[in-house]
Amino acid sequence: MTVLAVGLMSGTSADGIDAALVELSDGPGVRLVAFETFPYNDEFRNTILENTEHGSVETLARLDMDLGLELGRAASAMFDRAEGRKVDFVASHGHTFWHEPGRASLQLGNPQVIAECCGVTVVSGFRSRDIAAGGQGAPLVPIADALLFRARGSGRVLLNIGGIANVTWVPAGDGLNGVTAFDTGPGMVLIDLMVRHFHPGRRFDKGGAMASRGRSDSRLLERLLEHPYFQVPPPKSTGRELFGTRMAKEIIECAPRAADALRTAVELTARSIAGQVHRWVDVPENSRELVVSGGGCHNKTLVQCLENEFRGWRVRMFTELFFDGDAKEAVAFAFLGWLTLNHRPGNIPAATGAGAPRVLGTVTPA
Repeated sequence: MTVLAVGLMSGTSADGIDAALVELSDGPGVRLVAFETFPYNDEFRNTILENTEHGSVETLARLDMDLGLELGRAASAMFDRAEGRKVDFVASHGHTFWHEPGRASLQLGNPQVIAECCGVTVVSGFRSRDIAAGGQGAPLVPIADALLFRARGSGRVLLNIGGIANVTWVPAGDGLNGVTAFDTGPGMVLIDLMVRHFHPGRRFDKGGAMASRGRSDSRLLERLLEHPYFQVPPPKSTGRELFGTRMAKEIIECAPRAADALRTAVELTARSIAGQVHRWVDVPENSRELVVSGGGCHNKTLVQCLENEFRGWRVRMFTELFFDGDAKEAVAFAFLGWLTLNHRPGNIPAATGAGAPRVLGTVTPA
């Protein structure tokens, strides 16, 4: 049976909402029908970022409703791309305001508001059940990596560089045996914070052009790579709480020139990703393929640094193999919603640390 769904994702950088119109079928199988990013206006984006770490209860309650409306509007806009076909459900990750691994994870974007906007069933709140089962609540995308994007005849490592970077090692074979996944640390979050500090009004370093003109602070870089998070074995996950404003300020203080600060952040991202993969994942020579997705793909300086760190590996873009890599996480959450509605587990205990597989999320009826 084939169903049509919209997957929604608001990433750590708070640039906007990624919305994917997805066809899902038993197998499982997935086909991206349409994808669009709906940017937040500057005022709303700044409100999200200002309240991510220190928002009052009143402000967060209002943001929950406002984000629900933004998510609902994005989903409704994707309905117009369905060419007259019925959309069966919406799966929304929402926007993460707090992630304390194994203790609590808060995503806002009220699903009941989305349901009122769209008139269809909404699946949301994917992280809480995994935490209740003893897991960290993240990463959750690995089940899509393992069941939808694995290689045939060999293994592969799938890397997604959003605000936070995460990897999934999918060995050769079928099923979920041997799958390893974890957050490696910073993705684009520090790089974007640098850009906003030095160039207010800009959201990102287009193509990594500014970072390409800088030199990293080697002493600072070595010190940052000693961060306790990098020494902890998986399963593990993280967020802006560790790799956010405080670390960005440390880099800016030590590397006050914009290009140098950006280059330091880029190399920290690349080296922390590579260091974590090389340290915690035993990848056979015939499976040394790194498939990269997420916003980090567009930063050429970061991609070049990754290629240097993964010398001897085949580094490929997700877009080459499947579909627009920017859509991957939104597609993954559509798939997670499909799993929920089919009463199938959505977590991989080896990735999150949960005691057992669990059906994730809550369902808001149409």
